[in-house]
Amino acid sequence: MNLFEIENEIMNCWDQETGEILDSDRLDQLEMERDTKIENIALYIKNLTADAEALKAEKQSFAERQKAAENKVESLKKYLATYLAGQKFSTPRVAISFRKTSSVNVTDISQLPEEFLKFADPMPDKTAIKAAIKAGTSVAGAEIVEGKSMSIK
Repeated sequence: MNLFEIENEIMNCWDQETGEILDSDRLDQLEMERDTKIENIALYIKNLTADAEALKAEKQSFAERQKAAENKVESLKKYLATYLAGQKFSTPRVAISFRKTSSVNVTDISQLPEEFLKFADPMPDKTAIKAAIKAGTSVAGAEIVEGKSMSIK
């Protein structure tokens, strides 16, 4: 049974009009079952939280290793490019060649016409908004919403 079914069964152990307990043994059993179900769900949440944290740490570790490998690749490419100075190199297992490229170097962004600028979508600074509202300032389009946060330890 799920928690809702257990709760309905608990309600059936009471007389709705008089409030009298109809089956105290069944009521005790259902309350123990409910407590066990709640405990098991909370323990499952703790396990999933630990798994998520471990996966996050592993993801960060892989990202660091990826970044290190990418940096090493760039460093070695620069080393070879400097050494070869634009000359081709070829063996049966590898071929190195160079081609011309072009890129734009912006020397002063303030002199660029607006048509050549990109603007990111504005993001609200929720920390500043919260501080302003708590300080008594009215902020149009924002409000502080109180909620509850569950903590499982």
